[in-house]
Amino acid sequence: MTENEISYKIRGAIFSIYNNLGPGLLESVYSAALVYELKKAGLSVRKEVSVPVYYEEAKLELGFRLDLLVEEKVIIEVKSVEQLAKVHHKQVLTYLKITNLKLAMLINFNVEEINSGIFRKVNGL
Repeated sequence: MTENEISYKIRGAIFSIYNNLGPGLLESVYSAALVYELKKAGLSVRKEVSVPVYYEEAKLELGFRLDLLVEEKVIIEVKSVEQLAKVHHKQVLTYLKITNLKLAMLINFNVEEINSGIFRKVNGL
């Protein structure tokens, strides 16, 4: 399955969750609902995926965690904030660079219209 095919299923899950739950809940609720919906759609999903960071040849003791990783190909970063900051977008691009993956989706569920809360970020796709 390609990244674009996966992202199509992710978007369907996002719309289903937003239509059922609406805005204003905690990020953890939306993440759990996404895991449920994506698994129901037959996709493999891992949550809180630890990613090591290398600086030059050294593996740093500190890394970061991806909110969700779908089919080992697509990163999902879930937010539920009043407004996304520029740093949220840059953060997701950095995740793509460090993991060498091609597609990430930044989703803010705390919006009036969910279309305005979905952002695709690409790395050579």
